[in-house]
Amino acid sequence: MARVCQVSGKRVQTGNNVSHANNKTRRRFLPNLHEHRFWVASENRYVSLRVSNHALRTIDKKGIDSVLAELRARGERI
Repeated sequence: MARVCQVSGKRVQTGNNVSHANNKTRRRFLPNLHEHRFWVASENRYVSLRVSNHALRTIDKKGIDSVLAELRARGERI
């Protein structure tokens, strides 16, 4: 399974570790992803999404129904 947030689209980024001596080695920045179940009252069921912490805050703000509507408009299966 890809390390991509289903709501915000956050994904793995690459960059450098930089030592005190300014030596650079490649590294990956992983998104803070969680498999989370949301209760959707309008559908009377749970929906499981792989979301970042940023997306959890977005869902708290907008509500799960509007976020799911955006996902379905994008053509994502839920």
